[in-house]
Amino acid sequence: MSQIAVSFLRRCFAPEETIAVLLRRQDAAAPMQRVVRLEQVLETPYMAWLSYENQHGRNNIYVAANPLRPDSRKRTKESIASVRHLYLDIDTNGDARLSALRASELVPPPTSILSTSPGKYQVLWRVQGYDFARQEQTLKLLAIAFGGDPACTDCNRVLRIPGFLNRKYDPPYKVAVEYPDDSVWTVDDFCLEDAAFSVMQVASASTPRKSPLKPSNSESDWAWVSHQLAHGKDALTLTHELASRRSDKANPLYYAQRTIDVASARLWFIEGSSFDDVISKLESRRCFELPAALCSARAREIATTAQRMMAHRKPA
Repeated sequence: MSQIAVSFLRRCFAPEETIAVLLRRQDAAAPMQRVVRLEQVLETPYMAWLSYENQHGRNNIYVAANPLRPDSRKRTKESIASVRHLYLDIDTNGDARLSALRASELVPPPTSILSTSPGKYQVLWRVQGYDFARQEQTLKLLAIAFGGDPACTDCNRVLRIPGFLNRKYDPPYKVAVEYPDDSVWTVDDFCLEDAAFSVMQVASASTPRKSPLKPSNSESDWAWVSHQLAHGKDALTLTHELASRRSDKANPLYYAQRTIDVASARLWFIEGSSFDDVISKLESRRCFELPAALCSARAREIATTAQRMMAHRKPA
């Protein structure tokens, strides 16, 4: 048990770093939290204490996903030192959604996949170059794209430690881990970053400006695409035209496909299509380009994005 936990923590943190360990019971008892150096946690007596608390004290064992500042006493957002991981909690339809994530070209292979209980997973990517705002933005988009828990987007989020027992179940479930890839990923490895940028520009394009600033390129793209679609322009033809216009993008085709599909979904909602109908139309459009599981997850994420845009429209 302890060796699995030690290996996981060594992969996640550097020896000199400060981490937060949380012990939480299933009853109403207040949780115990320890803010300590990693070296102390890895020592045999400390691991033995955690194991005892897990087995006999009936505590679940967690660790904060990101390292803390050395002088921290609490696990607040202000105490987080840096962004170490992106993470995704998959609590429903876990096996299908994990398969869709593995097949996805939008994200790189995870660094760790924790099996926290039957059919439930916590997925981690070791990253660098993220600030807190970008991390939170990406976590929200990951949750939408792959059906994760949308509430799990805080930088001070805690994760279960593999090797220990998940005591929510009877009998308790031993948390397992696999390590698909040892890479450290950057912002450019996640196509979801382009998606997040597109969504921000789409939202700002539908919000009145307080000053007559010149529209950004992406806002101009959105206005042009929306006009073309409203006048019956073929979406596939429009995709190639937009990709050619935006050769400055890291992935022009992906940018064009996403912009046009979000705009199409919004138009279909305006015309009265149901949520399921919009998903079906998006799947039909891309079914020959993407694996089935990824195509379905992508369609649902885009429909959700467009639906949220519609919810923020001001009444006429």
